[in-house]
Amino acid sequence: MNNKFQIPRGMKDILQDDQKYFDYFLKKAVKIVSSYGFQKITTPIIEKTSLFTTGVGQNTDIVEKELFKILKSGKGESLCLRPENTAGVARAYLENGFISKPQPVQFYYFGPMFRHDKPQAGRYRQFHQFGIEIIGSKDACCDAQIIQVVYQIFKSLNLKNLIIKVNSIGCPECRPDFQNFLKEYFRGKTNNLCKDCKRRLRVNPLRVLDCKNQACKEVVNQSPKSIDHLCKECNEHFKNVLEFLDELDLPYDLEPCLVRGLDYYTKTVFEIETKEDNQGQGALGGGGRYDGLIELFGAKSTPGVGVALGVERIIEQIKTRKNKISQTDFSYQVFIAQLGLLAKKKALRLFRDLQSQNFKVSASLSRDSLKSQLRIANQIKAKFALILGQKEALEETIILRDMETGSQEVIKENKIVEELKKRL
Repeated sequence: MNNKFQIPRGMKDILQDDQKYFDYFLKKAVKIVSSYGFQKITTPIIEKTSLFTTGVGQNTDIVEKELFKILKSGKGESLCLRPENTAGVARAYLENGFISKPQPVQFYYFGPMFRHDKPQAGRYRQFHQFGIEIIGSKDACCDAQIIQVVYQIFKSLNLKNLIIKVNSIGCPECRPDFQNFLKEYFRGKTNNLCKDCKRRLRVNPLRVLDCKNQACKEVVNQSPKSIDHLCKECNEHFKNVLEFLDELDLPYDLEPCLVRGLDYYTKTVFEIETKEDNQGQGALGGGGRYDGLIELFGAKSTPGVGVALGVERIIEQIKTRKNKISQTDFSYQVFIAQLGLLAKKKALRLFRDLQSQNFKVSASLSRDSLKSQLRIANQIKAKFALILGQKEALEETIILRDMETGSQEVIKENKIVEELKKRL
């Protein structure tokens, strides 16, 4: 195929084999977050670039290196493909008047994000995130509940050996002093830092703690810890978060060097990964509190906390660990096979009737070969095949075939729904 028509680097087609995992993940995640009262929100994938330069931070990697900006003819404000969705949800919260409604407001979202990052295993330039946000409460129990909901999602997916890494990075009141301590610590060690960290040290020292370069990590390990420099309010908040996590029996580790790569985070930050993850993909999800974000958009100070999950990474974990996914999530219960024009007409109506009774039913009505149709029934792991030929159509009967044993019997057409319900 001509290269000019191939998919762009870092993008991926989601085909049938992977699509079922996306469906499986969404089914589990939506069921859980809905039970906690989160409401779905869908924001545009295109936003004003200023939303992210203001909210995420001008000097973050996302804004400096990874934005997909959209070229516009003539004059006008710059647009970009969204690199994350918390800023977009905060904008929607303000723009649609949620700030005047009973607080807190709880949202969940799912959709593609875009970052011009170096493609690697589990990381694409177009990727999907599932996220939840609680806006309008500063209570530490909201931080713990966000973590609890995510942990519950992962457990429902049968992911094992989960560990929560948690830290507090303080607030605008206490963070400047901590940043000064960091600068002082790194002053004589800049030769051991990578080029990016030398720049980060000037604009935002906390970002040095987030570097994945091994040499930088060795220097960072002995650096001052943010939890030793918290103000009274931040210290009390973090203590409460940990007490809530203890009450919930959630397995967490204090990670004093943990920061998040976005400037809007304050106080609690966390990541969730698996202990056995040696694939270099990083956390499966992460988030924290962003009490100053909405204020950056010109509104009154409004606290918030949330998390985003990397769906592709989660799916890779499910595949790698060969977790068993219930066949009822993906396989069809019934496949309708037909031979002849009259049988095809009856099959079309039968398909509709079975769907109306909530059976998971499939057919390949454009095929005329019974052998090829039954091959498809095997491929999609249908439990039963309903076979209609000219004879069956005239006699108003259907051949019910057990696809596992191969046994067959003739059932009256008007009894087929009742019979399937008994067997399924």
